[in-house]
Amino acid sequence: MAIAMALGSYAAGSTPMGGGTVGFPVLVLLFDTPASLGRDFSFAVQSIGMVSASIFIFARRQRLAMSMLRGAMCGSLVGTPLGILFVAPLIPELWVKISFAVIWGSFGLLHLYRLKEITAHSEGCGGNPARDFRIGLILGLVAGTFAVAITGVGIDMVLYAALVLLCRVDLKVAIPTSVVIMAFNSVVGVAVKSMAGDWHPEVFGNWLAAAPVVALGAPLGVFVVGMVGRRPTLLVVAVLCVVQFVWTCVAEWAELGAGGLGLSLVAVAACLGGFEYLRALGLRLVRHRDRRRQLDMPVEAVPG
Repeated sequence: MAIAMALGSYAAGSTPMGGGTVGFPVLVLLFDTPASLGRDFSFAVQSIGMVSASIFIFARRQRLAMSMLRGAMCGSLVGTPLGILFVAPLIPELWVKISFAVIWGSFGLLHLYRLKEITAHSEGCGGNPARDFRIGLILGLVAGTFAVAITGVGIDMVLYAALVLLCRVDLKVAIPTSVVIMAFNSVVGVAVKSMAGDWHPEVFGNWLAAAPVVALGAPLGVFVVGMVGRRPTLLVVAVLCVVQFVWTCVAEWAELGAGGLGLSLVAVAACLGGFEYLRALGLRLVRHRDRRRQLDMPVEAVPG
């Protein structure tokens, strides 16, 4: 687990993915432990690694999409506890695994065919603070309830997708913002589960092995990615996301069957459809903004 989280902590600091993105499949698929352990471990280990990375981000004064981040924090502060207490207990173990696989499998596919476009964005932090706050509020509420509470990760990917596809924000802003929101949600998750006394009994041993690694590895990922570039890192992680989706479907075939596999593929297609809708909306907003700028440009006087 410590070795696995060395990679996981680097991904947590350098990509819009929490350390649980590696920890969950290692525990659930490789070690064949319950999905609830993977979810609880994600909360616990990210509360160390991603908080450490966030402190490093703030210390370096990196730019963040603050309006959307504040909205997502407010929304998830309500959604994550509600999801942990009332939604997650209703989800069978199998569908926790499939939910995780679908979320990150679709995210990986998005980057495999849109990576060049995503890495070319150059916007700062969004041009409409009030709108960005409202978007963040809705995304935080929904993702906190139906993604973070069930799998231990997900709100970072959702917020990142809104930033790069809808607002077309530079990765240097979008990725640190996603790290901070996942750190916040992990702390909220740890607090709620501690007050509810609802921890899986095997979490502490795995956390004890991984915590020292991620405390250093996550901020190191923030630092190293600035030198090696985000595109190669995102490409590798995207491939790993697709691999874990295939791995999950193969490992759970006996319970999934053809019907379950079909539903999983439909869910991936639905996620990709949502991403493409955000992208199309973002392109319309860009065209609208450009037209307004052209109309606002002063007309030069004609000589003579």
